[in-house]
Parts: sequence; C-alpha cells; structure tokens
Amino acid sequence: MNLMPSRSDRQAESAPAARALQPMIEIDHVSQLFQTSARQDHLALSDVSLAIDDGAFVSILGPSGCGKSTLLYIVGGFVSPTRGTAKMQGQDIRGPGPDRGPVFQEFALFPWKTVLGNVMYGPRQQGIKAAEAEEQSRALIEMVGLKGFEDFYPKELSGGMKQRVALARTLAYRPAVLLMDEPFGALDAHTRTRLQNDLLTIWERDRKTVLFVTHSVDEAVFLSDKVVMMTRSPGRIKQIVDIDLPRPRRRTELLLDPRYQKYVVEIERMFEDSDDELRP
Repeated sequence: MNLMPSRSDRQAESAPAARALQPMIEIDHVSQLFQTSARQDHLALSDVSLAIDDGAFVSILGPSGCGKSTLLYIVGGFVSPTRGTAKMQGQDIRGPGPDRGPVFQEFALFPWKTVLGNVMYGPRQQGIKAAEAEEQSRALIEMVGLKGFEDFYPKELSGGMKQRVALARTLAYRPAVLLMDEPFGALDAHTRTRLQNDLLTIWERDRKTVLFVTHSVDEAVFLSDKVVMMTRSPGRIKQIVDIDLPRPRRRTELLLDPRYQKYVVEIERMFEDSDDELRP
C-alpha cells in the first residue's frame, strides 16, 4: 500500500507517472457523523485516511461498532462522508456503481429466480444479450463450485451455497473492486474455511482489488496483503500491518509457519489493548 503523495509531489509528476502511482481507492480524512433515533450525534469514523492499490487484498479489522462497515459503505457509495473525500481511480465517489461489487453477510438473492437467473441478472441489466449472459453466468457458477445447481432456487440451497451464488452474481458485473462485509460470518467453520480458499483462488486468478471487513484475526491474516486495525468508536486507524506471507496460500502450510502465528498473536494483542482502554 502506497502512502498518498503530497499535493506538491503530485503536481511535480508527469501525467503517466501520476496515473501509475494512483491508488485504486483513496480515502482522505474521512469522518462520519450519524444521528441516533434519540437525535443525538454519534461519530462513527474520525479522520480516516487510507490508500489501496490496484489488485490489493486489504482487510479492515476492529471491535464491534468501530465503523468498519460504514467505511465500506462509503467506498461503495451507499453513504456520503460527513467530512473528507473517498475516490475510486482518482474520481470522487458519488454513489454506487458497477465498478464496485458488494458481497454482504446477508445473501440478498432474488428468491423467485434460480441460481442461473440470479447470476444472469447483472449482465442482462448491462445490456448483454441473453445467450452471452447465460454463457458467462454458467462459467461463473462452475467457477464457484455450483455446476449442476443452475436450476435450484435460493430456498433449496445451504448458507454456503447461497454465498457462492452471491459471489458469482457480483463477479458477473465485472467490478474492479469487491467490497465484502463479513461475507462468511454467518457460516459454520468448515464452510467458512472452504469459501476463504475459494475466494483466494478467484482473487489469485483475477487479482481484483478486495476490501474485506471481518471480526476474525485468523481470517484477516490468512486472506490479506494488509490488515487495517481500527480503534474502538469513533473508528480511527490504529495500525496497518503488512502481511508478508507467500502466495498462493495453503492453510495447512500456514498453520505451521511461525510468521503466520506471529501475525495472529500480534494483532490479537491489539484487540486486548483496545479492551484495556475501556477498563478504569
């Protein structure tokens, strides 16, 4: 992850060089203030700045209520920051767009559409002809391990299968960035591990930029190039940890790697420090 250059540095660069250094996502001094149902102000995020390179896998980690999801929604264009700016490829984010594909914990599938119908929805909305959209969608369904389930409806699928459909449907839009808000949080441990492996396989093939919100230290270290550790509310960036582990990653190998264990322990200690801050 590159630090954002100063304004004078940017002006001094040539246009091609500036484009080369431009991050995929740039969050610049973002704060977010909400009003509660009791009409009291709640500061969810405070002065957050973060740059994410094209093709990076970055996890946002922190205690409940620290603004992780709010930050993701700002990048997705679902929420406008109270202060500061969020940019995508140098352009201000002013709303949702097909260049950013959300995958949330709630599967949000169309219950009246089959697996194939759900995945085809995006390409058809983009004006792709039915035959081409179906061909693309069938390839994505096979990629996420659901070949043979094209004609099933969401109610006939397990939780893990629904999340695979949700991922395939998002990939069908061909977004440059995947925004994933605890997508595996509601799944059992075995299914969660399988989907983590599948996600890494897909990422290693396409190298899309991924911004991934999680509560799990193990998940963040296993998946990510960088882990952004947030403080308790109001959320600020406590520390950014570079995860220097080899890829492609295999869980059975990493569990024996002392570097992996060290990352997990160090980040877990950050959580403990956050807990200590609340104690009298």
